[in-house]
Amino acid sequence: MAKPDSEVHQECMERFIELGNTMKDEGISVSVVSAGLMTASAIYGTFAAAGNDGRLSEKGIGQMTESYKQQLDQVQEAKKLRSDKSAGS
Repeated sequence: MAKPDSEVHQECMERFIELGNTMKDEGISVSVVSAGLMTASAIYGTFAAAGNDGRLSEKGIGQMTESYKQQLDQVQEAKKLRSDKSAGS
């Protein structure tokens, strides 16, 4: 039986974080690693939406931007809940 997408998503995210941490441990600054991951994500997201030779329309850029915003909001909310929970312990 195939893993659910949510589980595969979590595994992919953990692999990217592990790669970023490896780069950091090799002496690359966290800001450069972050920028590199963001650029790679933009390139791969464009590929996923438009193919290898395609590009995003203004509408597509807006949709991808909103998707990134939703992810950022979700991460920040999870961090806030974790912080609130540990403060209440």
